[in-house]
Parts: sequence; C-alpha cells; structure tokens
Amino acid sequence: MALDADRVSTVTFDSYSTLVDVDAAEAALADRVADPEPVSRLWRSRSLAYTFVANAVDAYQPFYEMNRDALTYALAAHGVDLPDAERDEILAVYHELEVFDDVREGVRRLRDAGYDCYVLSNGDPEMLASMVEHADIADLLADTISADEVEAFKPATELYRHGAARTGTPIDEVVHATAGWFDVLGARHAGMQAARVDRKSTPWEPFAGDPDATVETLHELADLLGA
Repeated sequence: MALDADRVSTVTFDSYSTLVDVDAAEAALADRVADPEPVSRLWRSRSLAYTFVANAVDAYQPFYEMNRDALTYALAAHGVDLPDAERDEILAVYHELEVFDDVREGVRRLRDAGYDCYVLSNGDPEMLASMVEHADIADLLADTISADEVEAFKPATELYRHGAARTGTPIDEVVHATAGWFDVLGARHAGMQAARVDRKSTPWEPFAGDPDATVETLHELADLLGA
C-alpha cells in the first residue's frame, strides 16, 4: 500500500531506534566487557523478546525493568559477572542515547505543517521524559504515550488504540513512524498507517504485509506528508 497523506492529521513516533540510537548502548559496555558488540546485540534482542512474551503470558513490568532483566541475561550468556552498581550504570545509558541527526528538524517540519506529533513507545514515562529532554524535542511534541499506561507492549493492538485515543484522533488518521518491523505490523493491524524508518537499508520482513511507506529519514517522511 502507498501512504495516503490526505488522511493523516497526527504523527506518532517510536522512540528507540527511531528517534535515538540504541546501538550507542554498546559504548556503555566497552569499559566492562572484552567484546561488547555481541553482548549489546543479545541485550537488545532479549529485551524485545521479553516484551513479546510478557504480552502473551500477562507478565508486564515497566520497560526499564525488562531492559534490566535482558542485560542480566546477556551478561550471563557471555560469562560476564558485574556488580549491581555497574549494571545500573550501563542501564542508565538509556536516559542519554544519541539522537539521530534528522530528528529535531524532521519533527519540526511536521509540527510546523500542522501535524500533531507524539511519541508512542514501549518506554516507561521516566525513560521517555529523559529521551525527549536529551533529544531537545519537548517543544515540538504534543505529548508522549507510554506502554505503561495500558500495561501492554507493542505490537499489542490495545496500545495503538490507546495511543490514538490519547491524541484525540481517529485511528485511521494517524501515521506511526518506526524502525521496528513488528511495530509497523502492529500499527497497521490496529488501523493506523505505518511508515518504516529504515536507516540501515535492511530487508523487509517477508510476511504479514508491507509498510505504507519506507523512508530513510524523518525528512523523507515530512516530504511525503507535504511538510
């Protein structure tokens, strides 16, 4: 399907890997782990896997705690034993991840074109507050919407429906911009349009339908929406 810009009045953004770079978390491991790259990858993949399983078995906990459990597993899987204080220091990097260069100007273009802009994220409210501050986009957003409000993670339909309700927008007038393939599918299944933000030129997952648009930057999304 092609993005129908005429239907869009609100834009929601995922946070991690869309607005901020989770790969930067690897740097927090570098001083403590001999080979941080595989630990970082396992940490991220387990964190997402835990959210999927939590939805299925009713085991919700805030995303920061999911991230803590995932880090504990990733370190153990690679034979790394760190005291709690050092793990907390590594986890804290999620409050100050690097912001992609196009984010502030891309969101500003959309806001100035009349689109209401929100963050719709698995992150808990404290994480989102620090992310927005670090990204310097608080003045451009109408609000942030957290999975913590419904205690369900993406791609649960109830989170997207809650997000649309919080924006006061009919769900079919929302386009969700995200780097996550599962987030694209979740948003579309719930009734939103979805723009995949593919910063790394990765192949699309070959099942369950396509994004309404694929862009490399938020500037490309702004162009599609006439901003």
